[in-house]
Amino acid sequence: MAGSGIILVSACLVGRPARYDGRFLDTTDFLAFLEGKRWIAVCPEMLGGLGWPRPPADLEGGDGYDVLAGRARVINAEGVDQTREFIRGAQAVLDMALSLDVQAVYLKDRSPSCGVHPMVDERGRRRGRGVLAALLAENGLPIIEVVGKKRSEPK
Repeated sequence: MAGSGIILVSACLVGRPARYDGRFLDTTDFLAFLEGKRWIAVCPEMLGGLGWPRPPADLEGGDGYDVLAGRARVINAEGVDQTREFIRGAQAVLDMALSLDVQAVYLKDRSPSCGVHPMVDERGRRRGRGVLAALLAENGLPIIEVVGKKRSEPK
């Protein structure tokens, strides 16, 4: 699917206000990598209708593939089911990626939307691929996970 050379990147990786907790990441190295490239920042959670900052959310009952198949849900820390918003945002990013014929998608690690590689979270729970990462992978888009470093407290 490599195409026009456009790259999609998780908005939080380029210093945009998108992280659930209102913090900003140290994006210096990643911005240097993007220099001279054509890229567009996206946040699937915000595209799905969630605000910033927002309560953290987690995948319950499976990974992003299971959410897409209706076997799992995305529940925030207040107990609110946000599955619909996560799927809507992931679909919006997929639609954008397909319409632009992107070269690659760089996603933030440890995210219920963007996480690419399975991991064990800080509470000892195994987390698989996020909703967006699963949808993009199902559609053959090249995805790369980027480890983000926290830089500042919420504003």
